[in-house]
Amino acid sequence: MLHDPTLDQPEMPADRFDLRPVRTSDAGLIEFYTSDDRVARATTSIPHPLPPGATEAFINRAQQAGRSEFVWVMDGTKTGGPEVMGVISLDQIDIGQCEISYWVAPAYWNSGVASAAVSTLIASNPLKCRTLFATVFQDNAASARVLTNSGFQYLGDAETFNVARNAKVATWTYSRKMD
Repeated sequence: MLHDPTLDQPEMPADRFDLRPVRTSDAGLIEFYTSDDRVARATTSIPHPLPPGATEAFINRAQQAGRSEFVWVMDGTKTGGPEVMGVISLDQIDIGQCEISYWVAPAYWNSGVASAAVSTLIASNPLKCRTLFATVFQDNAASARVLTNSGFQYLGDAETFNVARNAKVATWTYSRKMD
């Protein structure tokens, strides 16, 4: 049985930030960061240039009942940081199986924010996933290190379409058993 999306989505504390559900008020910072070509090119689904309304549509999907993807914002306000430092999500792909994905604002690259967000989500395991999967582009070794340092094991090579690049891009796929 998939997680009941009508249940409250939990907030999860990390040392330097909290993971919390996305808010409508996050639109400005999310749009600012996802308009950056470097962020868009590191994800599969963020277009570049970012079309009008894309951020609002993303937030609306993240707040819908019946969704399979649960989105948290990395909110740094408790340590004097911005309300949005990045986004992390779990997408239920099957019973007990979820795909984790994330992006971090360029100002926080190589600062441990992505590692802390992934570790926090794994420790909380809010959707009670038995297996986590993740895919990163082969030209993004930093994201691959985040995964392997968080206990993910390499599964193999593949490719996926990248909207910002308008091309298929080589990927590495990883998994992590949670039980």
